[in-house]
Amino acid sequence: MKTDQIRGPVLSLFRIVTGLLFVCHGVATIFGVLGGNRGTGHALAIGTWPGWWAAAIQLVFGTLVLVGLLTRVSALLCSGSMAYAYFTVHMPQGLFPIQNGGEAAAMFCWSFFLVAVFGPGAWALDTLIHRMRHQEVETYAPAPVQA
Repeated sequence: MKTDQIRGPVLSLFRIVTGLLFVCHGVATIFGVLGGNRGTGHALAIGTWPGWWAAAIQLVFGTLVLVGLLTRVSALLCSGSMAYAYFTVHMPQGLFPIQNGGEAAAMFCWSFFLVAVFGPGAWALDTLIHRMRHQEVETYAPAPVQA
């Protein structure tokens, strides 16, 4: 089997798993479930900067990445938010992620950047919408005028 044949499904699985894990972080922080904010068992107060806003990005845009809707833009925003988290929260504590606890931020940043560059894969709402629009254009294209 050629890798080109499985590229779309594998990319989709990567996007789905990454999005789901990101959404779990947002849900934990906003609602205090799944261990809560950083394992405290509690939710962050609404509007707390930057944690609550980061969690809102994780929840909303992570969900969009998960389902594959507005995927590239959403993934780029998620990637940027994790770059911000790494450089403002983790890097002041040490240069390397293993020293500063920023492994998750670094991995999410680069994972979402990969999705932003390579797209959502075969199993995404963006792909379905693109196929439907392309099919609609072919179906409703005017017949060529013969002279």
